[in-house]
Amino acid sequence: MTIRNNVQSIEGIIANAQQSSALSSNDVTLICVSKYHSIDEANTVYDAGVRHFAENRPEGFQEKSAAMADDIVWHLIGTLQTRKVKDVINEIDYFHALDRLKLAKEIDKRADKVIKCFLQVNVSGEESKHGIAPAELDAFIEAVAEFPKVEIAGLMTMAPIDATDEEIHQYFANLRQLRDQVQALGKDYAPCQHLSMGMSGDYPIAVAEGADFVRVGSAIFNTETE
Repeated sequence: MTIRNNVQSIEGIIANAQQSSALSSNDVTLICVSKYHSIDEANTVYDAGVRHFAENRPEGFQEKSAAMADDIVWHLIGTLQTRKVKDVINEIDYFHALDRLKLAKEIDKRADKVIKCFLQVNVSGEESKHGIAPAELDAFIEAVAEFPKVEIAGLMTMAPIDATDEEIHQYFANLRQLRDQVQALGKDYAPCQHLSMGMSGDYPIAVAEGADFVRVGSAIFNTETE
């Protein structure tokens, strides 16, 4: 299997998941998680038609964005230290891991534009995971009103790696329901139109539960499978 084959396969699986679920989004964006992979490998994904890429470290983003095409939409995923906000926040298109008000304050301070952010929600309750507890979500959103350069574009979560398919469905359904609750608040700064959930191991379930951004890495780059 080549990287191009993998991309085509993933796009087909996404389309099938959309067709099989009434909850699915009509418009699902495949984000290539290019961390740990070379610029050449990432460019191969670009040549296969993917235009959304994600890095989890500012340094990785800076290296790839400087070398790759200008029409790429860049996503920063993973925990961002407040001291590094100034290095990347005006260069990215989406930030997928807003999980504390201190970080929102720093983004607002450093940004030259409104930044589209996903709130990271810990729907599984795992102590090892970052994220806002569902019960604290409304209060967090109210507090974000203080930061006019922070837009809550959507919610993001990750399912536990040892979860069953049934459990993953429930976690993702819970995030969808939370998204609907946030939309119902009617906040201009929190349109919360998007769901960022699903990675290489569970993106078909995520699409079936309404994800419109899926973050896929190893399933794209693994060319060893027959």
